[in-house]
Amino acid sequence: MDSGKTIQVEVSEERGMTAREVLDLPVTISVVTAARVLGMGPNKAYALIRSGEFPVDMITVGGTKRVLTSALWRFLGLEGLAVQR
Repeated sequence: MDSGKTIQVEVSEERGMTAREVLDLPVTISVVTAARVLGMGPNKAYALIRSGEFPVDMITVGGTKRVLTSALWRFLGLEGLAVQR
């Protein structure tokens, strides 16, 4: 969802995940898990989704928003590491 806007994400040690944990995630994850990876709370993540500013692509499965882990890896610059695994 590249709208040309810059989103500033503040990483929080208490909410975040290690690169290894992020690389071990399944193909899709919940918005709550993606928010944790990005170091934000779920309320902020859902607000960004509503405004169309959430920084990674999502799909809807049975009415539930799911975040594509590959898009999250790409956003975080981890995509090359994921391929090497």
